[in-house]
Amino acid sequence: MSGKIQNLSVRIVRYVDDSQPGWVACEFEDAEGLRHTVIDKVPVFTVDTLGADSTYPKLGHMPCEILGRWRDANGRDVARISLSNPLDSKSEEGLSEFVVLADQLAD
Repeated sequence: MSGKIQNLSVRIVRYVDDSQPGWVACEFEDAEGLRHTVIDKVPVFTVDTLGADSTYPKLGHMPCEILGRWRDANGRDVARISLSNPLDSKSEEGLSEFVVLADQLAD
């Protein structure tokens, strides 16, 4: 399963910039419940047309690489993901690798 590209479920929370094609901020929580924010172009997260006047939050997804999967000490299925592949994205904190719950991922 390692190296496979899947989609991480995210919440698009706000419009950031009108530069074409428009930039938005999205959030997701890792397996420890910590919230992370990624800012990127609208098409990275959704096929919908979004702007400053759109209603937020909206559901979206972000491509990520699966680096590994396992069951944690609490019996939860988790995955280590990288936002570096295929898009070279990072969180506002400069992080690109996260451990998330496996049910946050979809093909």
